[in-house]
Amino acid sequence: MKQFIFPISDPMALDLDQVGPKAGNLAAMGRYGLPIPEGFCIGADAYRAQLASLGMDLTPRRGTDDDEVMKARRQAIAIRIGLLERPIIPSILEPLLAFRLELLNCTNGAPLVVRSSSLVEDRFGSSFAGQFESYLGLDNEADFLTAVRACWAALWAPRILRYMMNHDASPADTAMGVLVQPLVAAQVSGGGLSKTADGEMLINATWGLGSAIAQGEVVPDRYVLNEEGLLISSEAGRKNHSVGCQHHHHMGGTKVLSGSMVWKQCLTKKQVTELGMHLKKAETLMGMPVEIEWSLDDTGFKLLQSRPLHMEPAQVPDEIWLQHPKLSGQPAGVGWGTGRACVVTCECELSRVGPGDILVTKVAGPALSRILSRVAGVVAELGGSTSHLASLARERGIPMVLGVHDATQKIPDGKNAAVDGVAGIVRWMP
Repeated sequence: MKQFIFPISDPMALDLDQVGPKAGNLAAMGRYGLPIPEGFCIGADAYRAQLASLGMDLTPRRGTDDDEVMKARRQAIAIRIGLLERPIIPSILEPLLAFRLELLNCTNGAPLVVRSSSLVEDRFGSSFAGQFESYLGLDNEADFLTAVRACWAALWAPRILRYMMNHDASPADTAMGVLVQPLVAAQVSGGGLSKTADGEMLINATWGLGSAIAQGEVVPDRYVLNEEGLLISSEAGRKNHSVGCQHHHHMGGTKVLSGSMVWKQCLTKKQVTELGMHLKKAETLMGMPVEIEWSLDDTGFKLLQSRPLHMEPAQVPDEIWLQHPKLSGQPAGVGWGTGRACVVTCECELSRVGPGDILVTKVAGPALSRILSRVAGVVAELGGSTSHLASLARERGIPMVLGVHDATQKIPDGKNAAVDGVAGIVRWMP
């Protein structure tokens, strides 16, 4: 009988063609001695078996002509609905529930996390950062099973279909693994880059769960380390709220922060140094620069993800721009770009953004991913260097500066602007 599910400590979890790079890289880090949460993987064969049970047309749809695009959309809708509505077949459901119960017993009933781990994630040139689904704090069987089906269905979501068609691919060409772990009761979370455009290391941090950073909702603390992992500089962010799990009474829900908590740095120098060592070790394991996600609970650091860090070469800014007013923030994309500043304060205004514009906005959230391909740069008042949108900008070579205070008020709409994604500076013509 085919084994659809296995612990993350099992050698089968190292097979990227079965569990996807997200789960496979995490399993490799665990075997390398890095701290990761325990858990289990639902292999791609389980997805394929569930998909086959739907009895639907799985012919890959490619091409950009209107007829082919419409066929691809109708196919994606039908398959997504089927994956969401049909019960999980018994050969998958029975071991899945058994693994869930065992994990709950081992973690004293901690709420679970269910994360998509597509086979196409983190491949060169297409990280899909933040494009799939993750579900946190699942404390009952019904929600857990719904989350698993939703992760499978995420491969056929409209934004993924557009993303893959731009890469001349189809969801039918690949499959979806799923990673299940206990939710880390995070006091502090963040991300890290093992090599910035300046050849240094970078760590971002905020209070609570890391979703506030990933979604670009806060300006996180920023810690810069040298190549040896020694702290060079630190800068407090503007952390006006924290996100926590409702099951942990000391961190539950979204909390508005005030006073010293907004500006207080989340990590000590010793903790930054320890995290820098983990970051370097993850880079050594992968054999290339990496981007990580991490959390810190009562027992110490837990690494939640590691993916290759690909950045386009930085361009040199034109000297004439050095004479113009500037604002500073956190460098997030790479390179240097110029264009017309298009100031947008609501998602409903995104249609105003034209090809070659510099987008200036408040929140650099995942919704902006659909227009990244047509902008020359992005400036946002919130967000940090390790957000999901920053990852997508780096892989496309788009300069981006996040955490720029009052950018939408100070940068004039319609004026020529320039974004330095290496120095973290945006300038504009008076």
